[in-house]
Amino acid sequence: MYKRLRAALKDNASYRTNNLVWLEGEHLCNAALAQGWRFKELVLQDSKLSTLPSHWLKHADLVTTITEPLMQNLSQLPSSTGVLACIELSDTTAPSSLDAVVVLDQVQDPGNAGSMMRCAAAFGFTQIITTPGTVSLWSHKVIRAAMGAHFGLKLHESWPVKDILTLKWPVLVTDVHQGTFLHERNHHQPLPWPCAWVFGHEGQGISADWYEGDCQPIRIAQPGGQESLNVAAAAAICLHASAIQRIEKL
Repeated sequence: MYKRLRAALKDNASYRTNNLVWLEGEHLCNAALAQGWRFKELVLQDSKLSTLPSHWLKHADLVTTITEPLMQNLSQLPSSTGVLACIELSDTTAPSSLDAVVVLDQVQDPGNAGSMMRCAAAFGFTQIITTPGTVSLWSHKVIRAAMGAHFGLKLHESWPVKDILTLKWPVLVTDVHQGTFLHERNHHQPLPWPCAWVFGHEGQGISADWYEGDCQPIRIAQPGGQESLNVAAAAAICLHASAIQRIEKL
């Protein structure tokens, strides 16, 4: 059992074949339970068993306790939290064009991907789509960076750009070199809802394939003169602009 756990925790992409994802820490486990997820397996440091809320055990198919040294060797963190849980991913249907979506187009950095997912969830977006070449959304680093956002989002990975364009959202692509400035667009024409916001590779930006479809390039004013913004920061600004327009209409 211990060898199986070590192998599973070291393999960031195993969920693509077995639909099982391991979470570490009480915060992530609580976030999953709050969104109605159930644990296939719960592995606890033996000293943790008496301190956890009793409902955790009710939501686990299997509970195992191990000693602190063994847990420390399993941990993906500098200091073990003493809690590991396995969840099973459900088969997802195709994305819905009736709901807004955030597209990660070849985003490479796990921290950026997780931060963008967290922003999407905070600002009312319910779907995430990635294009081929994007970091695995259920990798351990992305899960930690998203701080529980995964469990309330519908995730669709490795969709080619041409397939995303067939879903007929109004597509807003972020481009540092061209397009309407976001603040000017807000004054003259409301941002569409639902829509697809597209954020690209940290160095190369969005794929040229987007411009083969009907898309609206948007850029962010930078009066301070920097060459570009971090992609997660850009996502926060753009998604917040969409959220504010929705709030003002209520």
